[in-house]
Amino acid sequence: MSIEIVPFVDSGLGNSSYLVGLPDRRAMVIDPLRSHSRYLRESERRGWNVIAAVESHLHADFISGGRELQAGGSTLYAPAGSRLAFDHHAMEPGAEVDLGGLTLAALPTPGHTPEHLSYLLSDGGQPLALFSGGSLLVGSVARTDLISPEQTEDLTRSMYRSLRAVLAPLPDELAVYPTHGAGSFCTVGVTTERVTTLGAERAHNPYLQIDDEDEFVKLLLGGLGSYPTYYRHLRERNRQGPRVYGETPPALKELTVEDFDRIRGEGAAVVDVRSVAAWASGHVPSSLSIRFRDSFASWLGWLVDIDAPLIFVTEPDQDRAALAARCLDIGYENLAGELAGGIEAWSAAGRPVSSTPTASIGEHDGGHLVDVRQASEWRAGHIPGVVHAELGSLQAASLPHGPVAIHCGQGERAATAASLLEQAGRSNVTILSGGPDDWVKTTNGLLEVG
Repeated sequence: MSIEIVPFVDSGLGNSSYLVGLPDRRAMVIDPLRSHSRYLRESERRGWNVIAAVESHLHADFISGGRELQAGGSTLYAPAGSRLAFDHHAMEPGAEVDLGGLTLAALPTPGHTPEHLSYLLSDGGQPLALFSGGSLLVGSVARTDLISPEQTEDLTRSMYRSLRAVLAPLPDELAVYPTHGAGSFCTVGVTTERVTTLGAERAHNPYLQIDDEDEFVKLLLGGLGSYPTYYRHLRERNRQGPRVYGETPPALKELTVEDFDRIRGEGAAVVDVRSVAAWASGHVPSSLSIRFRDSFASWLGWLVDIDAPLIFVTEPDQDRAALAARCLDIGYENLAGELAGGIEAWSAAGRPVSSTPTASIGEHDGGHLVDVRQASEWRAGHIPGVVHAELGSLQAASLPHGPVAIHCGQGERAATAASLLEQAGRSNVTILSGGPDDWVKTTNGLLEVG
């Protein structure tokens, strides 16, 4: 019996969800995101009816869309160990669901989370696809340290056993569809490929080459980096049951300068989503610069309190609906609105406007050079003598006194860092465009590694 699998890749969060066409023009969605209308539109286009949403685990990096699909009539299947606080079909390890001639079997694969299940879709005993969620990934496995430090080693050992005891009997040719992939902070060094086979992973995945459990633990825990702070909140929000919005999430309200300033004064976070150049040339004082791009949600979730009211400064051609959807996807629901007329209206009303100097990395000629990339990027190659401070844990007090020039890879994270330093009262900050590779090209210098 044939099936059709349509992947939906969210490059910003680094995850994949899957719309699976089943017999009789029915369909199910594996690990749906909150912005669920994408699955419904594609199903309608193909003449399918979505009858099921399937969760592999409680997600820490996005709000699940399972409850949204459930509200539209789909059955929600989730691991029994998730202990969801709302109605659903609880899947115990080993449970099976009849999908009109096909069988969906729940395989216990704890490790990434304690309750984690992978799902094997079969036709009469013939395996068709493995939806591995956050267990086996392309070239890697999902990280095991997101629950608590006390559980990390036990979960890592569970991951080792899951891969060998549960997945080992499955055939080499079986297609594997992971949820987490490149760009996700839930992963440990994956490739850019999104799907794989068990045979390919057995041949090339370093975590499947280790036959010693202690060595596996050492390798996995030695490759973990930092992750966004909002991860601490989403597992419980998904367990309790996120708010259901339906197919039309709320739009951003336009705020007058007076209302914007009042809400700002009441403690709202001012997030400027314009380009680096636009923010640098003129911005609301102490606003946070996070250009709206694929990785916007991750940095919002890293740097802004999840319950803070959010007010935005935008550019005329930016997609406000997409901006609101990105916030909702990671549980940021207190969207107070955007500044009507943008920075021009703010300036025309006589309100103060700040600016920040910019330069290319090859033009840098003074002050301490600060690299705000991730530790893994730093180790791969950095400018000699540069100060390293990851953006997610940047502390103004820990940087050298005096002028600083900040760089990342392109300039977006550098602008975010500059805005954080401005909030902390630092002056003499310059945003550098480009990264270490650009520095090499303009100076003929050599990068340091490690």
